[in-house]
Amino acid sequence: MSDKAMRRTNSVVKFTALFIFGTILMMPFIWMVSVGFDRTANITMPFPPRLIPETISSFNYGIVFENGRLIQAYINSGIVTVSSVVIQVGASLFAGYAFSKGDFKFKRLLFILVLCTLMIPMEPRLIPLYTLFNSVGLLNTFWPIILPTVINGMLIFLSKQFFDQLPNTLREAAQIDGAGEFRIFFQVYFPLAGPIAATMVILSFIWSWNDFMWPLVVLNNQDLHTVPLYLASFSLENGTSLGGLTMALATVSILPIVVLYLFLQRYIIQSIALSGVKGE
Repeated sequence: MSDKAMRRTNSVVKFTALFIFGTILMMPFIWMVSVGFDRTANITMPFPPRLIPETISSFNYGIVFENGRLIQAYINSGIVTVSSVVIQVGASLFAGYAFSKGDFKFKRLLFILVLCTLMIPMEPRLIPLYTLFNSVGLLNTFWPIILPTVINGMLIFLSKQFFDQLPNTLREAAQIDGAGEFRIFFQVYFPLAGPIAATMVILSFIWSWNDFMWPLVVLNNQDLHTVPLYLASFSLENGTSLGGLTMALATVSILPIVVLYLFLQRYIIQSIALSGVKGE
């Protein structure tokens, strides 16, 4: 067998294996969408599970898009997520640039402290954060959800790794031309940070949109509930009696993440290649 035929065979085998494993991983999502199109699932969940409904109907999705509480939950999640993404990504890019190109005292120590925050889970912080925001009267507002996202050790680490790969000569040339640090960042380095910024946006969006535990603690007003909180309350109220409608709600709840990922996925590979982060 020639080298060309061998490479073609290897490519076919790899593609087939990836397709099979990818399909297996997608099965729960395919089933979720399928049940949403099954109107009889509101009476009893189909067992054994089937990927294609006996009678395909858009009834459940019609009710979902007419649901006023879901629309309000979407608006709430949109406000929280967009605000969190803008603040978190912006702060992380600034911090990553400072730790990479800046020259100040205790830079290494501060960066180590930032990385140490990755080892602290959310659970130990619940009571101190709740006490803090309760003392300043910010409970049942979106601020307790948005403000704690300003410092994110993972995003700062990714940002620093990316800026480390960019040459210092760009900064030195800008300094010779009389540019200050903010001008250097916005006019020289920021335009080059598109790949890592897109990756950070995706990660931050997923974390904020899917956040459940902390909003559950600080948001007691149903009018302020985000999509995960509304979906959880709907499931508790109805159990499996409205399985089709619940699955339709779950499908609609992940649509923003899917759409965002489809638009920005090509930047992920670029950012990984440029930042030197490897899955080894």
